[in-house]
Amino acid sequence: MAKTVLVTGASRGIGASVATLAGRAGYTVCVNYRERADKAAEVVARIEAAGGRAAAFQADVSVEKDVVRMFEEVDARFGPVSALVNNAGVMIADKVVDMDADMLNRLWAINVTSCFLCAREAIRRMSKSHNGSGGAIVNISSIAGKKGGRGERVHYAASKGAVNTMTIGLAAEVAGEGIRVNAVLPGLVDTDLHEPFGGKERIDRIGPTIPLGRAGLPDDVGAAVVWLLSDEASFITGALLEIGGGS
Repeated sequence: MAKTVLVTGASRGIGASVATLAGRAGYTVCVNYRERADKAAEVVARIEAAGGRAAAFQADVSVEKDVVRMFEEVDARFGPVSALVNNAGVMIADKVVDMDADMLNRLWAINVTSCFLCAREAIRRMSKSHNGSGGAIVNISSIAGKKGGRGERVHYAASKGAVNTMTIGLAAEVAGEGIRVNAVLPGLVDTDLHEPFGGKERIDRIGPTIPLGRAGLPDDVGAAVVWLLSDEASFITGALLEIGGGS
């Protein structure tokens, strides 16, 4: 049976890598984006050019009605999902002293609430008690969620700590439903997520200090995600897989 994966925030960076690699692995890929329809279309085109099947779906995954609509659109186009990758995320402000409640609430909505909303809709389609065939969820967290952000972006680190806890708890909750839930915890990865915080200069400065001598690439993370979704990882759930080059 063909498998369908929904990847949130898949128009760029790690999400685009996951979507592209999942397409190569034979998944029908649902490429979620919030604003960059052009970038999402490029990801879809890459998947299709390699012989895969994909489509883009617009939704702000921090908004409940958008999430519900998106899953219904996926149902109509491809049928129910069998895999979900919660990748959408944002970094805002460096220091706690510079933030306010609106900023914090936005960060939490995008980084944490979206994971719960999308997981809920996926579980309603995958779970055995809803006549589903099981499935897999992978959350994109961060090593910062374990290390507290190393003295910067503490609120981002806290949101990823919440994702880690959600992963462990949800894995136990839905194991009997035939659903596996895991998370990958990237370290420093060379994506444009870092543009507001020094961008390439930061990557070039910190990369050589990592034990393996470089920053990660999106495909380093994407390959691990696709493996966790696969049957090769069928006995793995509740795991927090660090992908940080030894950092």
